[in-house]
Amino acid sequence: MKLFLSLFFITLSFPVSAQVSISGKITDEKSNPIPFASIYIKNTTQGTSANIEGEYSLQLKPGQYTALYRAVGYKPETRQLNVKTATTINVQLITETYELQNVTITANGEDPAYAIIRKAVKKRKTYLNEVKAYTCEVYIKGLQKLLGAPKRFLGRDIDQLGREIGLDSNRKGIIYLSETESKYSYLYPGQVHEEMLSSKVSGRNRAFSYNRVSDLNVNFYENFETWQGLSNRPLISPIAESALFYYNYKLLGETTENGETIAKIQVIPKRRYDPCFKGIIYIIKNSWRLYGVDLHITKEANINFVDTLKVSQQFFPVGSSNWMPSAINFEFKGSLLGFKFGGYFISVYKNYNLNPTLNKRDFAEVLRITRQVNKKDSAYWEQERPVPLTEEEKNDYVKKDKIAKHRESKEYLDSLDKVNNKFNLGKLLLGGINVRDRYEKETYHFDSPVRALLFNTVEGFAINYGVSYTKQIDTLNNRYLRLGAHVRYGFADKLLNANVNATIPIHPFTLNISGGSDITDLNRTTSIATFNNMVHSLLLRQNFEKLYQKQFVNIALSGRIYGGWRASADIEWANRRWLPNASAYSIFKPAYNEYTSNNPLNQATDVPLFPENKALTLTLRTSYDFSNKYETYPAGKRYLLSKYPTIGFSYVKGINGALGSVVNYDLVSADISKSDINVGMYGKTSFYIGAGKFINTSNLYYPDYKQFAGNHTLFYQSGISRFLLLDYYTFSTGKQYIEGHFEQNFSGFFLNKIPFIRKLRLQEIANINYLTTPNLLHYSELAFGVQYLNLRIMYGRSFNSGSNTVSGVRVRIGF
Repeated sequence: MKLFLSLFFITLSFPVSAQVSISGKITDEKSNPIPFASIYIKNTTQGTSANIEGEYSLQLKPGQYTALYRAVGYKPETRQLNVKTATTINVQLITETYELQNVTITANGEDPAYAIIRKAVKKRKTYLNEVKAYTCEVYIKGLQKLLGAPKRFLGRDIDQLGREIGLDSNRKGIIYLSETESKYSYLYPGQVHEEMLSSKVSGRNRAFSYNRVSDLNVNFYENFETWQGLSNRPLISPIAESALFYYNYKLLGETTENGETIAKIQVIPKRRYDPCFKGIIYIIKNSWRLYGVDLHITKEANINFVDTLKVSQQFFPVGSSNWMPSAINFEFKGSLLGFKFGGYFISVYKNYNLNPTLNKRDFAEVLRITRQVNKKDSAYWEQERPVPLTEEEKNDYVKKDKIAKHRESKEYLDSLDKVNNKFNLGKLLLGGINVRDRYEKETYHFDSPVRALLFNTVEGFAINYGVSYTKQIDTLNNRYLRLGAHVRYGFADKLLNANVNATIPIHPFTLNISGGSDITDLNRTTSIATFNNMVHSLLLRQNFEKLYQKQFVNIALSGRIYGGWRASADIEWANRRWLPNASAYSIFKPAYNEYTSNNPLNQATDVPLFPENKALTLTLRTSYDFSNKYETYPAGKRYLLSKYPTIGFSYVKGINGALGSVVNYDLVSADISKSDINVGMYGKTSFYIGAGKFINTSNLYYPDYKQFAGNHTLFYQSGISRFLLLDYYTFSTGKQYIEGHFEQNFSGFFLNKIPFIRKLRLQEIANINYLTTPNLLHYSELAFGVQYLNLRIMYGRSFNSGSNTVSGVRVRIGF
């Protein structure tokens, strides 16, 4: 779930009005605090929640009110309030007694809870779609604490880091604390708009929270809860259509509240390792709607990042017949690499309007955060904060606000630069170095000389060394100017090449300019990495990479035209020269391998693949994803992924006669693709289909051909439009082609049922690739494998009807 992966948390605020504070503490019979108990004012949609220590605060205008104090598992308490001046009201809640009266066990021994659940499942869709539109105000507070940490990690002194971020001497304390308030609007079916009104992030005076109400807006009337990042599989609601296949139920008892009979039902996963919740749900009999949930899920269900996640949700009546969420609380604990952490997020809903006047066009903007939302001072938050801060939280704000002011000063930033910019030969050799000026927002990067070394049979040993400069030129819109340069020299072919490049933001487009000379791959998809080719060449005597030299000038402009419509234009002049092999060196000389020529179409002899030529080419590309949904941040708009496929059209023109260009061809192509289509318990589907045709082939050379992302090595770069076993160069075409790729990620659907294996959190992958050209006829690949995080191991076989061949099973490792 994005909420638990984010490093930023914020607060949102509402206009201040003269009100009276009602505050106090909510405890149980033993005077223990009841965390996150709910308080709401009857016949209104006003309410709040207690903090983790049971303390609450509620702002009300003077007058007469009836307040209801509630917590899951306790009898609600009603108090009559005569609000005139600030008042302290402490409340003790008594544990609820749920009695089993007149319980009938069916002939087959079925618990009476099942009859209640079936009725709740039957009403699920009704309540899911009951409210067609609403607005409300939502307050969110999030806290994450480090509960334990090693003294050192990857060579870093954690004690020192802890002092810098405000931890105590035991490396414990709050690492993130934030509050937000926003206005949230909903329009059926499934359209939302959230406007953040204010934010507060401890220790980050200028930060904005990117957490949203949607991140906490769980809805158990949905069949599944899909929390990206938290679980590879969707989590199944206890009242989903298929819930009885996944859950067992037990009626624990019934009680009556305000004339309503509430059934307390325990939900138990049938299988320990299914993506299911454990705990209690409360259902109102006769209407069969949810009254509250108190559920949790553990790492047994193969969730990521946390060991235990608890979800509590309470509802209250809004209007004559609707019940809406009053508060949602997440509590979590986890550990990773010796670090132990825990925390919570609580959201409080109030001021519902179920008959709002909404404009459908406004819902194109899903989220709005302006530059003013973090300007509210401490006095504002003292007045408007519905959930009181604990003493620990108050101290964290004070301490880290001081730290933040110090860390934003020029003196502090310069001191960091002075330490981090010290020359370190080992760092330069192994990883390259950055020289930063944080105050001026500039960075100079110098590549690692070791990583700049390479080997191929065209240049022999070579060095391709680069430096770059980056400057943030627009802090409000987060735009950067980037300049770079490379020098490349081959010790066998004695060729010196150099080129420069610049990336210039021209809102809303990006301009890229590059020029010089370079040694480049004959396959524009750069299917094989330079390092991978070097290893295979030196150790196995396999020179997969085929290269040529070009002197060039390239200008490209790309950006978003409107909504989901993107476009780019690229024009390049190049003098292109094929190169022969210049080195036959390898460390080992296995008898079963021998170097091939640099001509992929004639691997036995180094005959030129094409004559030296000049080419002026124009490439136009446009795509559309059928979505106009976007989020507005202080740095600008961010458009959201569409639920529909993206279609693209491309046109490449080889321009004859201009600037000495001798090429003359036209290539038109189209493609359609979509990644990560959610198919519920069966994981995610991705596909790519592309087709193209050279409608004019008067004069073109191999570098102008349509090339495909092939692979011949053990390691490869995974991607939806890439092949596992296709030759890098042989099947490039100057005529026409159709290619298709399909991938199904089952997200652990099968392997999570196997003991021990399930602990690895592996995801099953099935992959089918297809290509047809006039020379290749029908080429296809079938592969199966597993994925862990971004690492995948695939077993694949290829079939070529043109040559009537079938490859053996090959293993590939993708990243």
